[in-house]
Amino acid sequence: MIQSVLVANRGEIACRVFRTCRELGVATVAVYSDPDAGALHVREADAAVRLPGATPAETYLRGDLIVKAALAAGADAVHPGYGFLSENAGFAREVIDAGLVWIGPPPEAIEAMASKTRAKELMGIAPLAVDGLGEDDLPVLVKAAAGGGGRGMRVVRELAHLEGEVEAARAEALSAFGDGEVFVEPYVEGGRHVEVQILADAHGTVWALGTRDCSLQRRHQKVVEEAPAPGLGPELTATLEEMAVRAARATDYRGAGTVEFLVVGERAHFLEMNTRLQVEHPVTEEVFGVDLVALQLQVAEGARLPGDPPPARGHAVEARLYAEDPARAWSPQTGPLHALSFPTGPPSNAGDGVPRTRVDAGYAEGDRIGVHYDAMIAKVVVWAPTREEAVRRLAADLGRGRVHGPVTNRELLVRSLRHPEFVSARMDTGFFDRHLPELTATGGDEDVAAVAAALADAAARTGAGAGGWRNLPSQPQVKRYAGREGEYEVRYRPTRGGGMEVEDLPAVRVVRFAPHAVRLDVDGVEREFPVTRHGDRVYVGNTALTVLPRFPDPTAQREPGSLLAPMPGTVVRVADGLAPGATVTAGQPLIWLEAMKMEHRISAPASGTLTALHAAPGRQVEVGALLAVVQAVPAGQAVPAGQAAEAAVQEEPAS
Repeated sequence: MIQSVLVANRGEIACRVFRTCRELGVATVAVYSDPDAGALHVREADAAVRLPGATPAETYLRGDLIVKAALAAGADAVHPGYGFLSENAGFAREVIDAGLVWIGPPPEAIEAMASKTRAKELMGIAPLAVDGLGEDDLPVLVKAAAGGGGRGMRVVRELAHLEGEVEAARAEALSAFGDGEVFVEPYVEGGRHVEVQILADAHGTVWALGTRDCSLQRRHQKVVEEAPAPGLGPELTATLEEMAVRAARATDYRGAGTVEFLVVGERAHFLEMNTRLQVEHPVTEEVFGVDLVALQLQVAEGARLPGDPPPARGHAVEARLYAEDPARAWSPQTGPLHALSFPTGPPSNAGDGVPRTRVDAGYAEGDRIGVHYDAMIAKVVVWAPTREEAVRRLAADLGRGRVHGPVTNRELLVRSLRHPEFVSARMDTGFFDRHLPELTATGGDEDVAAVAAALADAAARTGAGAGGWRNLPSQPQVKRYAGREGEYEVRYRPTRGGGMEVEDLPAVRVVRFAPHAVRLDVDGVEREFPVTRHGDRVYVGNTALTVLPRFPDPTAQREPGSLLAPMPGTVVRVADGLAPGATVTAGQPLIWLEAMKMEHRISAPASGTLTALHAAPGRQVEVGALLAVVQAVPAGQAVPAGQAAEAAVQEEPAS
């Protein structure tokens, strides 16, 4: 029997595994890098072992250090989570050779399927030969043979770009997985990403636990997942499950795994088999009423699965909450997480037919989201008897949640779940390519939020609510705020009746105001606006505003043509030969930043001369840091004086 489990991972999945271990009475051990010293998964474990360093290569990818940590902490088993070393056969062997229980498939099965090229060969599918590609073969997808999560993946639509994208994919795959092998396959557009969850024991039993649809993706990484995949006929579903079981049996598989397909019409194209637990496993757990982590532990202990899996019931949808800005090229965001909560409704053991909400998080209120690892904050999952109920409930829960801190994709998730194409299950993997502008359009209500912020501040400073004012100053009070859409000046004054009136916004009437809640009538409709302040940041609901000084001092202007860091991160490289005095052309890649395991390529905004270079490999930069200066030529295309050039950023797929 397993007594103590070390999880060779971090964040949400480590917390998820620890939760099941606690329920089973199994002790838990965490490993952590220096940036993760105070992380939630460390706080939740019974014991923790430091892996000195910050980068994945120094810490979470060091299988030797993790095995030593398990032995030092007295663990007798290792769970790899997902990502990092979860599909590394060499690591699995290290664990087994150390006398520890490996909670995963046999190393031979990992070797057979973790390499996508070998997996395709096993399924009778040959990759394309790079040297023989022509224009008629485009578009194609360059893909890392190891790993997943969209890293090391490029879509190529022009033959001239193929060589460069292959090299870039190799470099990213080597950095992320320690394996630079890539391959090329046809890129099928307009398809749905559908997968089958499998679970197998050492006694010949293989379960196919239904289908999942994971079509809503950005940068080839999933954002919204659901089970079962909607709209699949019984014949296609049976075909997918049969192929998944066949892949498992072909490798003598044990434990949890996922077989992924691209579905176009009634045709299924095999993509890969992930020999690990998937991020989206909770939707399967909710539909089948199982705990996949508990079953992984039981299989690792040698237990036999029942002949058939439990029946599926209802529908579940999961949304991944990321610290990222979808409106700005999905750029990752960092900073303190001031608030994180969602309405969770009845407990998961409520009676049949009662919708329920589940939140799997890797952060808690007060934690800081850094630059080193994945940008996912939490997964919000809803189960309901029907898909329609689950989708509606999830959108509502996300909309009502409190997420205060870095910019997130919360609003994008809400709008996506309510989009007619998703509601009617007509989505495919190109959903965000088609609809991103409308999904990230500004709401236009920041001016009203600024009014609520100003009135809450007035109540807090005076200790008054409606009716607390005594003096009637002749001049209005003024507060200034900055939001995503602009700056706002709120001018307000108390009335003789003890209320408050706002100038320049005749459609807004103040009903009542207090330090943490303001009720406004806007065009005849009353709404309550909760207000929370964290330093100079004010959150009106989930609308974030920054308090500005009433009389701002003139600020120093950047030199024309300045390239500023669009996000916090680490400079991983600069263009060969790049130095002050070099001539650059518009769109030429100059600097590569790495943030949260994704590479961001910063290009010259105009043709001209590089007059300054402040970026160097290994340098850590914050948002707005000066990286370089390009003096644009000819004069007719020069950047306006006193303005900083906005660096052109092209993002590489990330975890």
